[in-house]
Amino acid sequence: MIDEKGPLTYKKIFIFWVPLAATWLMMATEGPFLAAVIARLADPKFNLAAYGVAYSFGILIEAPIIMIMSASTALVHNRDSYYKLRNFTFALNGICTLIMVIFVIPPIFYFIVQKMIGLPPNVAAITHQASIALLVWPGSIGYRRFYQGLLIRSNLTRRVAYGTIVRLSTMASTSLICYFFFQLNGALVGTLSLSLSVLAEAIAIRLMSRSTLNRFKSMEADSKKGQKLNYRYISKFYFPLALTSILSLGVHPLVTFFMGQSRMPIESLAVLPVINSLVFIFRSMGLSFQEVGIALLGTQNKNFKILRNFALILGFSVVAGLFLITFTPLSFVWFNKVSGLSLELTNFARIPARILSALPGLTVLISFQRAILVKKEKTTPITIATSIEVLTIFLLLAVSTVAFNVIGAIAAALAIMTGRLAANGYLFFPCKKVLRKG
Repeated sequence: MIDEKGPLTYKKIFIFWVPLAATWLMMATEGPFLAAVIARLADPKFNLAAYGVAYSFGILIEAPIIMIMSASTALVHNRDSYYKLRNFTFALNGICTLIMVIFVIPPIFYFIVQKMIGLPPNVAAITHQASIALLVWPGSIGYRRFYQGLLIRSNLTRRVAYGTIVRLSTMASTSLICYFFFQLNGALVGTLSLSLSVLAEAIAIRLMSRSTLNRFKSMEADSKKGQKLNYRYISKFYFPLALTSILSLGVHPLVTFFMGQSRMPIESLAVLPVINSLVFIFRSMGLSFQEVGIALLGTQNKNFKILRNFALILGFSVVAGLFLITFTPLSFVWFNKVSGLSLELTNFARIPARILSALPGLTVLISFQRAILVKKEKTTPITIATSIEVLTIFLLLAVSTVAFNVIGAIAAALAIMTGRLAANGYLFFPCKKVLRKG
């Protein structure tokens, strides 16, 4: 388990964090890589839009299972707790997969994407093919995140990074084979590559977890925490986190819906996956910090100050890095040369990307705030904060696109930034209360 001998130092935090950051960073390269492939295939504007819509719904459907890594990091202590949380995870995986199957049933699918979102028939058809390729996505995500949490709890974060290397290798090889040897539309190439890569990663993570599982299975439920872990307690702990993910990741289809109703809808839908991919590269540094906080805060939050200082340095660094791209000629290099956008779409993408430039810093902050609360098993405030964030995004999107006819991508960027600021502001108070109690 986590070694708490000796005081926590910046070096120890860095060594623990780097493999997790590398994991998220490697995953962040998926989006730009696949967007670049899609942009170089036939009908890039329509296929980028279709890929963005399919991916948004895939993310939403996987949302209930996405926080299981934090749960396994925090809750698994022995054999009994391992089996309880594993069974809970498998059941939730089955539900998410069933929802994905229902979603791609043609009458249901076309009602959502054409009647509700307003996609043109040609883009809707491409999106349907791409969505079918994501059927294995939710279950694979839940499976590998459960075992990743066990590796993190056992201080084996390098193995998590090794699994991501398997994922990226599979994604790259699949997309390149499709690009050179098969005549598939770009959106389908993108989602097929995602599904096969995460399936390969799940298998690799499970194989690398064998020694860790043997250790957990040999440990009897002799601690107070081990004794109280039952399905009722797991549900009480996890469902606020699941609801948080549903609300948070539900922003993707929510934004997609308003983009379909906004000014310049196809252009907005086409550039958003590319912009999100760039921003996610820098956000990944902050997303990786949540499990670091959960694992290293220590008893009575004794390591809070040094982790806070590390988070501040990290936050300023990722914001500076993204500013360096979005506010300099490097933006042209990224959007046009790397991502393959046309000159028209490159110019279109610059303003929303600049608006989102501070989002990585806010991601570091909210990850640390959530870690403080999860460590104390106080998950309800996290859900409330996310609800505030989503409601703020919804209201701003509705007002800006419907009432003021703002260009969709710009409206989305403004709404996302404002929503995250609202969530950070709310979480300041429950975190302060938890830290005061120790």
